[in-house]
Amino acid sequence: MPDLRNSLDPALLDPAVLPTSDLADILAAVCDIESVSGDEAALADAVEAVLRDQPHLEVHRDGDAVVARTNLGRERRVVLAGHLDTVPLTDPPNLPTRVEGTGDDRVLWGRGTVDMKAGLTVFLALAVELGRPGSEPTADVTYVFYDHEEVEAVKSGLGRLVRNRPDLLAGDFAILGEPTSAGIEGGCNGTIRVEVRTHGVAAHSARAWRGENAIHAAAPVLARLAAYEPAAVEVDGLVYREGVNAVGIAGGIAGNVIPDACTVTVNYRFAPSRTEAEAEAHLRELFDGFEVVVTDSSPGARPGLDDPLAAQFAAAVLARTGGEPRPKYGWTDVARFAALGVPAVNFAPGDPLLAHADDERVPVRELALCRDALRTWLRGA
Repeated sequence: MPDLRNSLDPALLDPAVLPTSDLADILAAVCDIESVSGDEAALADAVEAVLRDQPHLEVHRDGDAVVARTNLGRERRVVLAGHLDTVPLTDPPNLPTRVEGTGDDRVLWGRGTVDMKAGLTVFLALAVELGRPGSEPTADVTYVFYDHEEVEAVKSGLGRLVRNRPDLLAGDFAILGEPTSAGIEGGCNGTIRVEVRTHGVAAHSARAWRGENAIHAAAPVLARLAAYEPAAVEVDGLVYREGVNAVGIAGGIAGNVIPDACTVTVNYRFAPSRTEAEAEAHLRELFDGFEVVVTDSSPGARPGLDDPLAAQFAAAVLARTGGEPRPKYGWTDVARFAALGVPAVNFAPGDPLLAHADDERVPVRELALCRDALRTWLRGA
């Protein structure tokens, strides 16, 4: 394992220099505190220490989730939220981070640079800066840094906050720091995972005729998946691409035994116009004749850009960064905020196509671009 830091240098977050600071150093420090799902405590400790040192913030801790809030008496509250955890490191590890290039062409490489510590860095810098005399936002702001996003939904730190302290998540609008290449991505697809199970009869492989091969019985399952044509579904002006794919297969206990059980794990990414129940029904229809067991499910979220505050944010940001709103194909926690009645969008540095990739990397220029766009909007929202 690499020799990683376990704290953030306070000098990197000096409020006197943050308005014009180079965010690349902060992002490198945040990324170099390894925080694979289930091991977020060190990063949560570091973030909490930074936030508790800010006199304008009220700070709460729930497990490895940290919430900080301004209480300026504003009429509206905006939530900036992002997860602390990453997927596992590569072998050899893709940490510590490294920088390539010079000046505005620099690129920071390493696990988490895209998903989603670039967004966390922007939010952390704003949390320190905004709320101090002369730099007050026109809306109150809640900053949420939470654990266990890259694993099963039942482990989600944001889900735990919904159960334990929903009051801390209240707001009029939420921004998730999922990578969007500094664009606006509305809503998200839903996701459901099922196990399609086949059964057979075990036997010695030298006498295969005495058994029934459960792996062979799974061939029609794979054939249906290979022939499946995913839909493109328009929802409130954005087109979401669906997908049904095998993501795992397991069966057999030894090299000389006919397997009596086989499981094909299937992931369905469904448009936010479908409910979870409709998604499950679609899979049961697709795999009619087979045993189907749901193992994980999360609803999608409609774009939400018809909300006045969301539309105002999108117009202000895109005037600075360019482009048009796009759909978010992957699942994100905008869905949890939508379920709470809080309109939400995705906005942060980093190419979403590089999320979870071994060669994660982010252009340094996108950090300041997103920070400046958010700062300008929050101070004039």
